[in-house]
Amino acid sequence: MRHRLGNTGRKRQRQSGEGLKPCDTKGLMAMLRASCFSGDSRRRAHISAVTAALVGATLPCSMLMAQSGPAAPVDLADPLVGTAPLDRPELVGNAPPPGEPVYSGQTSPGARLPHSSTEAAPVNVNLELSYPFGVPAPYHYPNPTMIGFTGGGGATYGGRARPMIMPVVGDWTVPPAYTQAWYDKTGEKAEPGYYSVYLNTMRTKVEATATQWTSLFRYTFPQSGRSNVLINLPRDGGSVEITGDRSVRGIAGDGKANGSADGPYFVAVFSKPFTGFGTFRKSPGDREVWGIGDKDVVPDGRSVTGRYAGGYLTFGTSEGEAVLMKIAHGDSYDEAEARLAAENPGWDFERVRGAAKAAWADLLGRIEVSGGTAKQRALFYSTLFHSFSSPRLIARKGEPFSDSTGKIRTADYDRYSPVPFWDTGRNQLVLLELLEPKLVQDVMRSELDMARERGFMNTSFHADNAVFLYLGAWARGIPFDYAAAYEYLRKNATDPKGPRDYLSEYQKNGWISDEIPSGNPSPPHAGGKAGAAKTLEYAWDDFALAQFARRLGKTEDARMFLARAGNYANVFDRSTGFVRGRGADGAWIEPFDPREPYYNHMMKEASGWSTLWLVPHDVQGLQTLLGGRDAFNAKLDAFFATPYAPKGICRDCTGVIGQYVQGNQPDQHAPYLYAWSGQPWKTQALVRRILDQLYGSDQAGYGYPGMDDQGSTSSWYVMSAMGFYPVDPSSQVYVIGSPIFDSVRMKIDNGRTLEIVAENNSATNMYVQSATLNGKRWNKPWFSHDDIKRGARLVLTMGPKPNTAWGSTPGAAPPSMSKAAP
Repeated sequence: MRHRLGNTGRKRQRQSGEGLKPCDTKGLMAMLRASCFSGDSRRRAHISAVTAALVGATLPCSMLMAQSGPAAPVDLADPLVGTAPLDRPELVGNAPPPGEPVYSGQTSPGARLPHSSTEAAPVNVNLELSYPFGVPAPYHYPNPTMIGFTGGGGATYGGRARPMIMPVVGDWTVPPAYTQAWYDKTGEKAEPGYYSVYLNTMRTKVEATATQWTSLFRYTFPQSGRSNVLINLPRDGGSVEITGDRSVRGIAGDGKANGSADGPYFVAVFSKPFTGFGTFRKSPGDREVWGIGDKDVVPDGRSVTGRYAGGYLTFGTSEGEAVLMKIAHGDSYDEAEARLAAENPGWDFERVRGAAKAAWADLLGRIEVSGGTAKQRALFYSTLFHSFSSPRLIARKGEPFSDSTGKIRTADYDRYSPVPFWDTGRNQLVLLELLEPKLVQDVMRSELDMARERGFMNTSFHADNAVFLYLGAWARGIPFDYAAAYEYLRKNATDPKGPRDYLSEYQKNGWISDEIPSGNPSPPHAGGKAGAAKTLEYAWDDFALAQFARRLGKTEDARMFLARAGNYANVFDRSTGFVRGRGADGAWIEPFDPREPYYNHMMKEASGWSTLWLVPHDVQGLQTLLGGRDAFNAKLDAFFATPYAPKGICRDCTGVIGQYVQGNQPDQHAPYLYAWSGQPWKTQALVRRILDQLYGSDQAGYGYPGMDDQGSTSSWYVMSAMGFYPVDPSSQVYVIGSPIFDSVRMKIDNGRTLEIVAENNSATNMYVQSATLNGKRWNKPWFSHDDIKRGARLVLTMGPKPNTAWGSTPGAAPPSMSKAAP
């Protein structure tokens, strides 16, 4: 996660006339009796208080699998999952500070295709005022009013998508004083490739769907002569032009892409002529003016340039009349118009919606699960949906695009956006390597070409984790020119002018120093070098590079990087038993409290407790530093048991169990470390607890433990729910946890299938008693990709009590850089 500077009660169902109904409580009671209740799985509402008390939680209908037969994966996925925060104080920790909201997954419920740069999305956070989550996340489930919609892209979280679009019936105000509309949450619905909401204030239903490069909206208005659609370019503005009586076009900002993959030019076309129009903008200059004079509105105006530049279109509508609008972006008006003509030539909303659903059905259907609860199945496919949030398609083969230097080129393969390596490199990339190996090839080629354009391989936020993508793909048999990639990976790791911060110091000392930053509150210290955490991250990167060099036959490089891979021990303080920051003179930094989280001082968005475990490549070596197996297990036990009660507030540190923080990346692998220390049953119990308590346990049923960071936190759920997790994503190793489903079938490359069967499985039968892999007895709490690459069947027999003999011998532990003591 990046450094990012409540719950909404259920309102009573309003009679909107749009066919949105509450869940059938009689059907729910039938479900309680028969474990399956009938009804329309697409309808969203909440259960009555009495019924909620009976089932112990309030859940959306999708999570109750409300239909008579088995649902298709695409029908179980709900994009609203991830948009809400947790609401139980003991799980949230001490965040946030007063006046700020608890972080949600900050996912979007908008309509999009897999890995698409275009999304038709709702906006209910006014980012013109502030970033309440520290990043431009435009949607937060608890917010009760809508301020607009976007139909473009925008970097990462989507908050910079241009333009803003809002249907308004009657009076309206000029942005940034957006005309807001209250909406009943029961009138909101999302599914893969489709989003709809009934805006009660406007008596208008908004529906959205998308193609690869276009968005399509359908506004169902009431009877009115003043049914308006406002289109504006936020903050930095740009130019907007009303052309003819059906279309609007514009250029955001200075006409440069500015992080938006789909281009700064837009063209929007309506399905019927508007009867009135005009332009608006904020008054020029920065003078604060209140009321009259703070805006510039020109009725019948056709063009405008400036901050918040926009146009308003007025329609006369009858009751229930639909007005459709389609929009596309590009690096020119011609490109935007060509995309509309190619992908969205008519006004068949249901055709576009159906095609989007079909694309998602194909991808989500690559994993089939059975068993578990209705809620677990819905959460699984919803988190799987969000796992495909990144990377984003920049250009299909043969299409023009702007490269990382701003040069317009034609793609000779499918070009993708930069990978957020610090986030998704830990787990999501492995999921893509299993499910979408062809896409991973294109992503690796995209990153390699960006390295050629810029001179160095991309990094992401912190550390230098691109090697995880390449080595992990190589370990999983994905063909590529890995020698070409190594040239830039090595350059990143050896050239002090490159993106590895403080590399010279790391090369000289074997660690990166830090200091108490001035001018920052203590703790969590927003400033600093994150020296201890960077040392650990670089050591992990270097171990992966050592394996990479060895595969290429580069013996000297392999020795160099392997020696550096042990640098993590240089910031381990034996006197305290924790990783700890060191000053420039090598002395341990004082004061030091491992319970305190830091943003950049010594650690990176984590405490000393969380950072301690950031040695995935050498768990055995860390075990030795801590005093052996027993001491390691005692420390890990204390990690999950010591109450989280720091003085400082880390906004990213939510979703807690003891000192463990599921809502951020540094320690998300920690529950699986018991596989190295002979107590895998503790991993099994912890994984079940995390899946149950830290996802969807809030009142809405949509809560995440923290930011998803473009698919990372979602991918953790997906793989853990299936029963395994890649602690070191650059290796072949998958650590076995505790699957929540009776059966999982995953289609991997070349038509092969990985099947995981959990016999005698239930909420209480969470412990592995025995296992077989392809019919042979299996007594290791892990398996490798080589074990499954030709297809495999892993059968786990589950029980209510730990089998402390299974997978517990030293010889059963997963591989590690250091050898286990005899």
